[in-house]
Amino acid sequence: MIGANPFLGVVFHWLGGLASGSFYVPYRGVKKWAWEVYWLVGGFFSWIIAPWVMASVQTRDLLAVLQAAPAGSLIKAYIFGALWGIGGLTFGLTMRYLGMSLGMGVALGYCAVIGTLVPPIFHGEFGSKVLGTTSGVVILIGIVVCVLGIAVAGLAGMSKEREMTEEQKKASIKEFNFGKGILVATFSGIFSACFAFGLDAAEPIARLSAEHGTSPLWVGLPKLCVVLLGGFTTNFIWCLILNVRNKTGYQYFSARLRREPLKRGDETIVETAFDAPSEEVVERIPRRPGLPRTDLAPGGRVPMLGNYLFSALAGLTWYMQFFFYTMGETQMGQYKFSSWTIHMASIILFSSLWGIALKEWKGASGLTKTLLAVGLGTLVYSTLIIGYGNYLATIIAGK
Repeated sequence: MIGANPFLGVVFHWLGGLASGSFYVPYRGVKKWAWEVYWLVGGFFSWIIAPWVMASVQTRDLLAVLQAAPAGSLIKAYIFGALWGIGGLTFGLTMRYLGMSLGMGVALGYCAVIGTLVPPIFHGEFGSKVLGTTSGVVILIGIVVCVLGIAVAGLAGMSKEREMTEEQKKASIKEFNFGKGILVATFSGIFSACFAFGLDAAEPIARLSAEHGTSPLWVGLPKLCVVLLGGFTTNFIWCLILNVRNKTGYQYFSARLRREPLKRGDETIVETAFDAPSEEVVERIPRRPGLPRTDLAPGGRVPMLGNYLFSALAGLTWYMQFFFYTMGETQMGQYKFSSWTIHMASIILFSSLWGIALKEWKGASGLTKTLLAVGLGTLVYSTLIIGYGNYLATIIAGK
């Protein structure tokens, strides 16, 4: 694709990774709401309001484009979005059986590789476009380096977990089971990669948007309206089930908590590189001193306006990761499928940097910090390799 700028695309993907690694920060201001309440409120802004508003503002004839899109493309994009939602919601099970670091490393490793390589394999382009060209081989090397970086970052997390107190270890991985954990991580990683499949299935929507006069930089935004609607459906159903089961539906409207027995462990906002941290993740990570409780314990008035504002800010920040993702994708030329690897690398990078800024690694040994630095450096290097591979392809295309 003449006019593509892969290194600008990498920058856009880094901005998306920064948004993905940062969206949980506003949730820290939410007080006295259960997980399913603040997650659904934030999700409404992430998956419904933001994508439709941004696509309406930045693209031409949004409704006409979606009406003209092939029904098969719309259905597949929606279904893949719903499957992605299942992958995110089941991610917490990897925490139960593998612990935070190992579980995240395995699941995200699967997600990065499958989400990147399956689309070109499905389209019959892997042999000709990837293995059969120098630029494709360079991109493939970048993908391997990314997986290596994820593995090293996972080792750093495992090293950090070994340095935790026995009480913390029991709280986070008391049901450790490697066999079950690998199976669940595989399931979660595959289903989470469905977001990439959804974007690929929605490609006819982007082409239609371009035909209606949308700038090339914004043609991916209408795709998000469909894929994220599928993700919203899955999360909406699950949150409503939890609202009924835990009797928390009133929290959307009431400024006072009811005096109910504590049904779950302390909840805290978890710094996870995963796009949809499940309730189970929140429950199973040890609560750090000084963080606000968001469980069901009674405790006076609820800051309703603040909770809605913080949840909305978190949701909008979450959406921005894919806002920038679609921008970056337009700059990657014929190898835009490589965007998924850069996205995975970027969200791990920036969520880890937030962890450092919030002193989560304070007190870790020199070996653990070295592993983390090497892992993050490897992830940055992988994005540059992939960007260079895409650059080679644009040079060849321009000749």
